[in-house]
Amino acid sequence: MSTGKVLLGILAGVTAGALLGVLFAPDRGVETRRKVAKKGKDLVEDLEETLKSFLTEVTEKFESALKDAKEEASKETVEAHRDN
Repeated sequence: MSTGKVLLGILAGVTAGALLGVLFAPDRGVETRRKVAKKGKDLVEDLEETLKSFLTEVTEKFESALKDAKEEASKETVEAHRDN
């Protein structure tokens, strides 16, 4: 079987599952859309928090490495002047 046919079969299955899920949902359409929107908003908020945390951690590590590099460069400069 070709890859294209497998992907087409998977896509058809996912589409059929989503359609059946909406058709047999226990809530009204308005409620279902409200739940989907809330879940999407929650996921975005979680992603934002995770990204902020990641950026804070990376920034702190970068600043620490920069500080260490500056201190090492300063030491090397002092030693170079002493050797001359």
